[in-house]
Amino acid sequence: MQLQQLRYFVAVAEARHFTHAAELVHVSQPSLSQQIRALEKELGAELFSRARGNIALTEAGEALLPLARRILADADTARHEVQELVQLRRGRVRLGATPSLCTGLLPDVLRAFHDRHPGIQLLIDEGGSHDLVRRLARGALDLALVVLPLPPASPALTTVELLREDLVVVSSAVSPAPRDPVRISDLRDQPLVMFRHGYDLRELTVAACRAEGFEPAFTVEGGEMDAVLGFVRAGLGLAVVPRMVADRAGPDLRVTPLARPGLRRTIALAHRSDVAPPRAARELQKVLLTMTAADDGADG
Repeated sequence: MQLQQLRYFVAVAEARHFTHAAELVHVSQPSLSQQIRALEKELGAELFSRARGNIALTEAGEALLPLARRILADADTARHEVQELVQLRRGRVRLGATPSLCTGLLPDVLRAFHDRHPGIQLLIDEGGSHDLVRRLARGALDLALVVLPLPPASPALTTVELLREDLVVVSSAVSPAPRDPVRISDLRDQPLVMFRHGYDLRELTVAACRAEGFEPAFTVEGGEMDAVLGFVRAGLGLAVVPRMVADRAGPDLRVTPLARPGLRRTIALAHRSDVAPPRAARELQKVLLTMTAADDGADG
């Protein structure tokens, strides 16, 4: 049973005339009659009585008519819904991002995307890169902002590098200022406020300290980004954070660069290699690429 056949059937039922119905649906009368006969053959019942040139619905035709109208209406609704998605009037994007990127990069990006596509729902899932890679693999996310390199044995993902960002040291504005610039070795004697396990920033900072031959000392550990910045404001210690986060942190935090070569991290946008992101997600990717291309290197 084809939608075209149902459309022809409804036209004849409403016009009560094959030729007039053919004109309404812009098809030749023989073609319309052929499709009606094919539909009747498939259903195993005549749909119209054609006695002495009068067209009337049979009992089977009467039963089919409301169903056919409903099917055609549902098909038109489906077509409209898909067209709206294609044209970005409605839809959703499931984006994963590390907490620092939610604080630093995403507000401006999402504002720009929402201004262009106000009908698109944005679902943001915060997590470390390891967690985001797993969520991408099981189809729970369309896109994810991750820190490169990806964890070993990651699933097949396509990544597009967006930017490389300097890390800086933040401290309370009312505490004694650290050396400017701060060397990694200077952190040996400084109390640090440290992120929870699973944070890319935690792993990067600890690895840099160990490369200098010492284990960092934590006064407070286990926080998310906002909590870590609050602990630093309270004078509990220093923290190593991305430049974008530090720039938004406010006047009550002092920002000090790291001595060369410093620490940098590479941010990439990832999606599954075996599944193309939906149209709305591809549009968000364009916004991300455009905005990060303008900012990349500005922090270095």
